[in-house]
Formats: sequence, C-alpha cells, structure tokens
Amino acid sequence: MPKPSNLMVTYALLVFIWSTTPLAIVWSVEDLHPMWALAIRFFLALPLALGLLWLFKTKLPLDRVSLHSYLAGAFSFIGSQIFTYWSTEYLSSGIIALMFGLSPLIAGLIGRFVFQMHLSLNQWLGMAIALTGLSIICLGDANQHVQPVGIIIALTGVLVYCMSMYWVKKINAPIDPMAQAAGSIALSVIFSIGMLPFIWQYAPTAMPHAKSLFGLVYAVIMASLIAMFCYFKLVQKIKPTTLSLTNVLTPMLALMIGAVLNNEKLPLIALVGVVILLSGLVVYFLKEIRASLQARQDI
Repeated sequence: MPKPSNLMVTYALLVFIWSTTPLAIVWSVEDLHPMWALAIRFFLALPLALGLLWLFKTKLPLDRVSLHSYLAGAFSFIGSQIFTYWSTEYLSSGIIALMFGLSPLIAGLIGRFVFQMHLSLNQWLGMAIALTGLSIICLGDANQHVQPVGIIIALTGVLVYCMSMYWVKKINAPIDPMAQAAGSIALSVIFSIGMLPFIWQYAPTAMPHAKSLFGLVYAVIMASLIAMFCYFKLVQKIKPTTLSLTNVLTPMLALMIGAVLNNEKLPLIALVGVVILLSGLVVYFLKEIRASLQARQDI
C-alpha cells in the first residue's frame, strides 16, 4: 500500500500539471487546428507510453477486464479532450480550468442520481453558490474570451471526464497505473485515426512556431503521460469525490498562470463570478477541508 506521503506528492504533482495544461493546450492550437493538435498529442504520447512500459518492465494486460478499463480511461483522454480542445476557440485557459474545477460538483450529482450516494446540505448549498457564479461568468464580455457556448462545450467535456472516473473506479481492474494510462492512450490513438478523415482538410502544412510546439510537447509528456499516471494511481487508491478535490486548487492556479504567461484578463463581472464559483467549491468541500486541517494538526 502506498505511503500517505507518496500519495500527497502524487496529488500535488497532479494539481500542478492540471493547472498548467489548459495554457499548454491554448498555446498548442495557435498554429494547429484543435482536433489535429489533439490527434498529434496522442500519436506522440503512445510510443513514449509504450517505451516507459518496456523500460520499467511493466506488463500491458490484454484480457477482457483490462480492455474494458482502457476503454473507460480513454473517455478521460479522447472523449473529454475533444470538447476541451474545441472550447479553446471560445474560452481562455483560466476559464477552461475553472470549468474543470466544477468536476467535483458534477461527480457528486452523478453519485447522487446514478449511484444513490448521499449529499449533505453544505454540498447542495455549494452547488447552488457555484451555479450562481457560473451564471455570472456567462455574462462576461465575449471579446474577453468568455463565451457561453464555450462554457457549454467545456462543461460537456467535464461531464465525460467525471463519467470516465466513475467508470474506471467501478471496473476496478487490477492494472498498474502506467499500464492503464498506456492502454487508454492506445485506444485514444485508434479513435484519433478514425477522426482524421473528417479533419484532413485542416492538416498542418508548415512547422508550428516554438510556443505552439512547446504547448504540444508539454501536453504530450506532462498531461498525457505523467498526469495520467498520477490520475490512474489516485483513482485506484482514493474516492472519486476526493480525487475531484484537486480541481479546487487548479482553477485558482490556472487563472494566475494564464494572467502572467498569456496576458489573459477577465472582465470585472466575470471575475466576480469566478470568486463566487470558487466560494461554492469551498462550501461543497467544507467537510473534507476541515478533516484535512484536523489531520495536519494531529500529525
């Protein structure tokens, strides 16, 4: 069983990568069509993932349960990311991260209405506050890259991501996290190949600029490999709602990173909505936050 300190490091690394990945995605599509950037990301990630399996002598199980788990995991890759890349046409990197910050709420709703899990009063209150904040964000200036259609697209990606998280957890296949990530990437590549005929007309005709290449490489190595290894490791060891808690910190960090590195600015009304939405997340996770603070005091 992993040591708590190892899980904490994995958790922190995942928060950092997910905070910076939206900006990497936005940069990668500056010179590439979004769907081509997504397909190339998986084409590059697969040989690296298989190489890591060979390097660490990790087997890639191909039994029925394992393949089912790879399919479920692929929904977090190709399924969710199709909508994420699409939303870059309408949203800034910080707002995209903010939409994924709502995944704890969506995961909670799935747990409540699909798996009959209990939601406390503060969780319902947190959802209401966050929804209010989201509504205010939708009133933001479209010229500032905050468009309602983009929010809908991004939230669809979040929904697919949350469904995948529960799906992987339900299968509970005894697979090494690295093998799970590699298998899910392999299936994502197959789906990407099937997507190529529909986007062939947008195929890149020149080498992207340095910033776009950096974003693509970062998404391949950090988001597709390291983050997914951390993600699947945590999926196997902690509750889905606890894993979603990573997204409470992610939006705040992503908004700061986008402002500093990409000069992303939010209109005042959208900024007010962000504060309200994040407050809703804090209320939603009030019990977990108190438990975490208590655990630190007891150490």
